[in-house]
Amino acid sequence: MKKGIVFLIVFLMVISFPICGYAKGKEKIYLDSSWKYADHARITSGYAVMYKAKKNRKDIVIAVNAGHGTKGGSSVKTLCHPDGSAKVTGGTTAAGSVKAVAVSDGMAFRDGTAERDVTLRMARILKKKLLAEGYDVLMVRDGKDVQLDNVARTVICNNVADCHIALHWDSDGLSYDKGCFYASVPKQLKNRKPAASYWKEHDALGKALIKGLRSKKVKISGTGAAEIDLTQTSYSTIPSVDIELGNQLSLIHISEPT
Repeated sequence: MKKGIVFLIVFLMVISFPICGYAKGKEKIYLDSSWKYADHARITSGYAVMYKAKKNRKDIVIAVNAGHGTKGGSSVKTLCHPDGSAKVTGGTTAAGSVKAVAVSDGMAFRDGTAERDVTLRMARILKKKLLAEGYDVLMVRDGKDVQLDNVARTVICNNVADCHIALHWDSDGLSYDKGCFYASVPKQLKNRKPAASYWKEHDALGKALIKGLRSKKVKISGTGAAEIDLTQTSYSTIPSVDIELGNQLSLIHISEPT
């Protein structure tokens, strides 16, 4: 895990497992019901896709999770935390809730573009850059829709990848673009399993991402971190972070790689 973070930091400074079946040379990764916390997932019929670097292989798998993009996900709920405790911060799901929306629909940018479409474009760009640097990439969502809820996505990453990066833009209602930040584990959750064992690694990954973005003169919100209680980090057992790349006022000019 530490090796994965070190290599990721180097990468960011430069640029900013059970396997079942194949699809045109790409490995399909399904949720294994025997994996820890897999029984907490409710939308599980989809699969992630593994891409292998062809050159300069580092034997490190980075999971790239394009946020949102699960049809029907907003009508299903999963436990906020593995132990069934209540959510400590608000967001799509209110603080005090025991269950969270399995996968929210996400927001729309001021020009009407759906967040889920932009996160997928960015995920594909990141995938191409990571592969070029010798990292293997687990694309958690490799198309417009994947039938995996946030718990299922996280559990697959836990068992196949060395770290997990989810891409989002924040729906904060502000009248200006506040910049990028990562969601850190709230202090109230730092003594709960599994976060108690991994929150420091989540923070290290988040800080590395912010450092890489800042080095490329990307606008950063405040310190670059905000305490948010997420399903993702509540179930993660590898370095894991939700990076918010701006908000609904961000200027989006993202072209997918050819």
